[in-house]
Amino acid sequence: MKYQDYYKILGVERNASADDIKKAYRRLARKYHPDVSKEKDAEERFKEVGEAYEVLKDPEKRAAYDNLGSSYRPGQDFRPPPDWEQQYASGQQFGDAGFSEADLADFLAQMFGGRHAAGATRGAQFKMRGEDYEAAIDLTLDDANRGTEAELHLQVPEVDAQGRLTRQAKTIRVRIPKGVTDGQRMRVPGKGGPGMNGGPAGALYLSIRLKPHPLFKPHGHDLYIDVPIAPWEAALGTSAEVPTLDGRVRVKIPAGARSGQKLRIAGRGLPKPGNAGAGDLYALLQIAVPQALSDAERGLYERLRDVSEFNPRKRWS
Repeated sequence: MKYQDYYKILGVERNASADDIKKAYRRLARKYHPDVSKEKDAEERFKEVGEAYEVLKDPEKRAAYDNLGSSYRPGQDFRPPPDWEQQYASGQQFGDAGFSEADLADFLAQMFGGRHAAGATRGAQFKMRGEDYEAAIDLTLDDANRGTEAELHLQVPEVDAQGRLTRQAKTIRVRIPKGVTDGQRMRVPGKGGPGMNGGPAGALYLSIRLKPHPLFKPHGHDLYIDVPIAPWEAALGTSAEVPTLDGRVRVKIPAGARSGQKLRIAGRGLPKPGNAGAGDLYALLQIAVPQALSDAERGLYERLRDVSEFNPRKRWS
């Protein structure tokens, strides 16, 4: 029996990652699938690709195969090294005269579960999981706060009747749960490409992007809002209504408040998954100075200047 180079069959390097092997398998399996391929040897190639993937996708089988085939070239007569049966064959004995075709078929079936085992794979149909899709979606803060449904119009890879990989328009409706955050990667199972031969559909991976809001700046599940206050409010203290995503709340501003001071409003941020509460809203105080003064206002400010001993630059002295 001839040695099969599974890496060459899949068109990958021997140091290929598991992800590269999976991608190569899916591409070739779709190309040579008997239901769509017009290649004259499509069925045989499809079986070879499936056999190679069955071995290389499993780390233990791949390691055993690499050890087994380190000194072989494609098409070379196969004969395992002298210590192979002790390491991998679980006590199975083979005669000194060498491996027969049947012996070798059983041997490889035991090691790799390959198609050499009495028709275990020959003519069988491989279940293949569908392709995963990737897309970005732009949401408002209100969408993230309450959840929404979205309709996506994607260009996705599909294999046509001639076995060529093309891009086709596809519309997908998805439910976005409340509490998603900016930059989150969300997995929607079953919304990717269809499986083949009864295999499961792939997943849709959504990159969440939150649109800018005129008031709130999100940071994870927390929100930040600038709250302007008058100089006398900062000096004397007050209470003020502050907007949230679910209505206004009244917040106490302490006397002697500073510009840039942060006040925490618990539980008024974005909801967290699994009914785990919500983030917080942080009010950032900004002291706002009147742009125009009446004569009376100017007089009061001048009087305050004359009687006050407050020096904001005292630490420079």
